[in-house]
Amino acid sequence: MIIDPLNEYLDLWEADKADRLIQNTNRLVGAFRSLQLPVIWVRQEFRSDLSDAFLEMRDKRIAVTIQGTRGAQLHAGLDWQPSDATIIKKRYSAFFKTGLDELLAELGIGELVLCGVNTHACIRMAAVDAYQRDFRVVLAEECVGSYDAEHARVSLDYMNGKIVRIATVSKIVETLSVTT
Repeated sequence: MIIDPLNEYLDLWEADKADRLIQNTNRLVGAFRSLQLPVIWVRQEFRSDLSDAFLEMRDKRIAVTIQGTRGAQLHAGLDWQPSDATIIKKRYSAFFKTGLDELLAELGIGELVLCGVNTHACIRMAAVDAYQRDFRVVLAEECVGSYDAEHARVSLDYMNGKIVRIATVSKIVETLSVTT
């Protein structure tokens, strides 16, 4: 599950950091596809009037990832394909009022590998919500990132070994190859 690698966010990153995240994510996506495992993309987007945005956005008139804008689209360098499942979310968690629970049940998923941004917010919330639903959760180390390094570090420290297992892309690919 790849969460919010959107233009709005990645455009603000140093180019080499964004490129590394994209390349590593594509490597993992390619491994999943080669083993015929599902790839799920999650995108945040809001109406231009922010009527569906969360409180801070409405209160402070923060207009990001607006529906129909380039900012709300997945970065063009990502290996998204029309056959991939895509979930649109309105809050930090990919589970909040989306069809994700139903999709995962339909696919018979018991373990999730998470990638994307931002580690301290959307990744953390999705990981916690997945864990609360009894999914085993793996964070792909080179495929998560944040604009807030300190909060990302604290979040990773908090989750690792409790809510998630952090693993390198190489280790995840190796494990997938053995178990499928």
